[in-house]
Amino acid sequence: MEPAPPPARPKTRLRKIVAAAIGLVAVAATFLFVLPKIANYGDVWDVVQELSAAQVGVLVGATLLNLVTFAPPWQAALPGLGFIRAFVLTQTSTAATYLAPGGAAVGIATSYAMLRAWSFRGARIGLAAAILGAWNQFALLTFPVVGVALLAITHEHNRLLESVALIGLAVFVGAVVLFAVGLWTSRLARRLGDFLARLANRVLALVRRGPVGWSGESVVALRSEALDLLGRRWHVLTLAVLVGQLTVFLLLLTCLRTLGVSSQEVSVIEAFAGWSLVRLLGSLPITPGGVGVVEVGLTGALVGFGGDNAEVVAAVLVYRFLTIVPTLVLGVAGLGAWRRLRQRTGDPDQPLELQP
Repeated sequence: MEPAPPPARPKTRLRKIVAAAIGLVAVAATFLFVLPKIANYGDVWDVVQELSAAQVGVLVGATLLNLVTFAPPWQAALPGLGFIRAFVLTQTSTAATYLAPGGAAVGIATSYAMLRAWSFRGARIGLAAAILGAWNQFALLTFPVVGVALLAITHEHNRLLESVALIGLAVFVGAVVLFAVGLWTSRLARRLGDFLARLANRVLALVRRGPVGWSGESVVALRSEALDLLGRRWHVLTLAVLVGQLTVFLLLLTCLRTLGVSSQEVSVIEAFAGWSLVRLLGSLPITPGGVGVVEVGLTGALVGFGGDNAEVVAAVLVYRFLTIVPTLVLGVAGLGAWRRLRQRTGDPDQPLELQP
């Protein structure tokens, strides 16, 4: 009989309670105080009510397009994972980041548990998650730089966006250098892995956790598999990640146009610049899914570019509803369905079957 896991430390519980309280306060402040100061909710509702059936159909189409692009990046990073399972995986794990304390860590743990139940090896799952995480972070850090460049071409300037873009560019260059060093030679990979393990252990020691269960040798083994995967699929992976990220922006742009924010008020370039900034800020683990942070940041940016207050708030709230609620519904449904998806044991192109 295995020993029972040790009970959670009181300090850990207190830390979680404080983090949850801060998140709740931030969300409450956003929707009860900040947004009503920008636009009266009555005026916002009037804007939403003016949507025609055709406009609703366009919003639904943009939402569906966004949802189906969740799966391809995982399919590219984890050969043998079919679309159905990848779709269930991404919807369920993303929903977990919204519902459970812990955010992205909970989403990763959910993905790992589901894939292990489908008989994928832990090493392959870890490799796919690491590469996907790196590619997504590269995209998040690059978009603000692209946004600033596009604004400069159109002779516009935004000091906040420019500052974030410079920080993002510095972090991006540093991350690419570390990534390249890790892949360059086995010797460098081992040294980098040992250094990162020591650094992680020191950080974990501050919160009385650790040590980590990996070392430089682990990074060497990961390097070999990563080189093989990237050599065969880097272009497919890059395209899938870019499409997946940009369909989120397309959904925002659709919300802006259908809810009355014209290109004269907020151009496509301005919308992209504001979205790229706020998407990067929203990735910080302040609240689950960046709720509150994204709404305030995106509204402020778009109004600052010239959008009408009520129309911008309406567009942002509809955008957030369409990026969160469908995934929550599908994710909760996915929790009840994922165990029934039978792992393929033959041809990787064999159709999925459901257990009776």
